[in-house]
Amino acid sequence: MKQRNYYKAFLRPFLFQLPAETAHNIALWGLSAMAHLPNQSIFFRDLFKIPEIPTECFGLHFPNPVGLAAGMDKWASALPVWESLGFGFSEIGGVTQHEQPGNSGPRMFRVRSHQAIINRMGFNNPGADLFAEQLEEWVERSLWPSHPVGINLGKSRVTDLEKAPSDYLYSFQKLRKYGDFFVVNVSSPNTAGLRSLQEKSALSRILEAIMLANTGSLRRPVLVKVSPDLDESELADILQVSFEFGISGIVATNTTSSRPTLHKRPPAATYSENGGLSGAPLELRSNQVIRFLYKESNGKMPIIGVGGIRDLKSAMEKFRNGASLIQIYTGLVYEGPMLIIKILNGMVEYMKREGISDLRELHPKI
Repeated sequence: MKQRNYYKAFLRPFLFQLPAETAHNIALWGLSAMAHLPNQSIFFRDLFKIPEIPTECFGLHFPNPVGLAAGMDKWASALPVWESLGFGFSEIGGVTQHEQPGNSGPRMFRVRSHQAIINRMGFNNPGADLFAEQLEEWVERSLWPSHPVGINLGKSRVTDLEKAPSDYLYSFQKLRKYGDFFVVNVSSPNTAGLRSLQEKSALSRILEAIMLANTGSLRRPVLVKVSPDLDESELADILQVSFEFGISGIVATNTTSSRPTLHKRPPAATYSENGGLSGAPLELRSNQVIRFLYKESNGKMPIIGVGGIRDLKSAMEKFRNGASLIQIYTGLVYEGPMLIIKILNGMVEYMKREGISDLRELHPKI
């Protein structure tokens, strides 16, 4: 029997009457409150009946390959609840060395005609020191999730571009004992000059600083998050630098500055807002980048695919193009938490039907 999506039927109509950022903050406040409840993990797992699809990637065990993308939980205020909702891993942040409020509002917009969101948040976050205190609180309360937790690292707005390596390094060292893996975000379109750090020499300096410190018992997988707006030569440069410094994987992709359209119906007026576009219009370009990176690396660089996942079909396309893991953000806003369970159940059914044990068996032939 088909399960009713109570989020879409009742909660979403209310939230979508509110400005996008207000709705986001209300939803996150509710999830944060749930995260503090005793036995909330058991309650949600019994309610959703979360299937397992064990996946090994860059030396970590994932109960399933569907994760929460960065940007949803910038303060780690709801950290324990993401596992309870069915995610196989969560990526929190982005976090910068210095606390910063981000860009002035309004700075988040829905494009309902395209199941998309445009944001120009600007790395609003509490800074690495306060972020570490929040993470320590979850540890002390024995509420730390058992699934892998990634931490997304950005550059502080007040830090000059030439001093970016020390900014990233500070946050990495401050948070290293908490994160299971780290994502170097040099691809957000909402911090002036940040995307220039994807250039070969600039990225090399950042990765060199981090990897020189990434030794000993607290050595962590480090990944790089790339922009969908790069061309193939730029993506190839990032792969070369990543292999040179022993990077464990690539997150593809961040939001786009372009405005692709999905159909003949004109998009909502908000489509002209400045900022990074996420959601359904990003799917095609995200898949193209994933396929290029997979083939260019001969399948040797694990990829986390993100961009436009809103149902089982769009999730499976990420694996067919070369992703080993996937992440969701905008799809969660439009479809609610049942999206995770629907995707996981669909994956399990597909794997049984096709007789495969790992979704990476769908990767393109090289």
